[in-house]
Amino acid sequence: MAIVMARRVVIPPNRLFSDVRVLAVDEAAGWIDLTVNDESRVDGEYSFWFDAETGHATVGEILHLGSHRVRRRLLEVIDGHLGAGTKGRLAGWVYMDPAHLGFDWHDVTVSSDVGDCPAWLIPAPTAGDRWVIQVHGRATRRSEGLRAVPVFREAGFNSLLISYRNDRDAPRSADHRYGMGATEWLDVDAAIRFAVARGAREIVLMGWSMGGGIVLQTAVASEFRNLIVGIVLDSPAIDWVNILQFQAHLMRLPRLVGSAALGIVGSHWGRWLTGMDTMVDFDRIDFVKRAGELDVPILLLHSKDDGFVPIEPSRAFAAARPDIVRFVEFTEALHTKIWNHDREAWTAAVSGWLRDRG
Repeated sequence: MAIVMARRVVIPPNRLFSDVRVLAVDEAAGWIDLTVNDESRVDGEYSFWFDAETGHATVGEILHLGSHRVRRRLLEVIDGHLGAGTKGRLAGWVYMDPAHLGFDWHDVTVSSDVGDCPAWLIPAPTAGDRWVIQVHGRATRRSEGLRAVPVFREAGFNSLLISYRNDRDAPRSADHRYGMGATEWLDVDAAIRFAVARGAREIVLMGWSMGGGIVLQTAVASEFRNLIVGIVLDSPAIDWVNILQFQAHLMRLPRLVGSAALGIVGSHWGRWLTGMDTMVDFDRIDFVKRAGELDVPILLLHSKDDGFVPIEPSRAFAAARPDIVRFVEFTEALHTKIWNHDREAWTAAVSGWLRDRG
């Protein structure tokens, strides 16, 4: 079981699990009934991805919540056929591509050591040298960061939304394995180089989930770290030892299984079981331990109800560096869905932090 868990962590999934089923839908009346789980019972605006990504819709406020059925506002069926029996999953990123935001944008390419990584560039309303680089989480895509573009754009930032090795848009690494931030940061560094070549002089890095750990790794290792003026973290994965033990607990596995999985991923001999070219040094990607190495202002957003990345490492990280970290704690928002659950509070937190940074 430990081998299965270790491989599941580092191998990019071919498809994501569908855990919600449509019970009834009326597109004309604008409602949809879904089975109840932790995701579908939380208010806010979300994407509903049909099984195997055969379609996509957006759902809004909860109209009625029962023990087995939740009725939500059906906002739009963007693609595919939605009917009773359709299986799918709810996700936080509601915009498919920059066109849905209504801003000018460009398809660009960031050259990394693994190849050309596609990216989206959304210029600020007025030309300037401030850039934000958005880094998505594990098993998602650059669309995840589109939610944050309006608040940064209003503050005068050019937005660069990147892909990185082994996601579904970018090239594969030689081993086609996640490095949990230890390798992916090289693609963020390449994105900074891209921005600098186009006039960037002040750069904010924003990371979602695993993207949070990736941008922190970039902040301490990049040759351009003197240009990084701030970091925004949403539900960040900054202590993978804690995360894997938490996941083992959720799966009702003995603590020993989580520890064994960590031993496999973090050892040279374990590479034969995971297919990784190099072992993961968990101390290197633990930014609770490495908090003292950071020297730029950080905005940290996390929900105490996060069901994937527990909040305790974020609390410890903020407590270790109160001089640079502004920690905003939310409730009921689950994982990387703070914007969806409470858009006004999320936007106020980010815009206020940007305003205070000048």
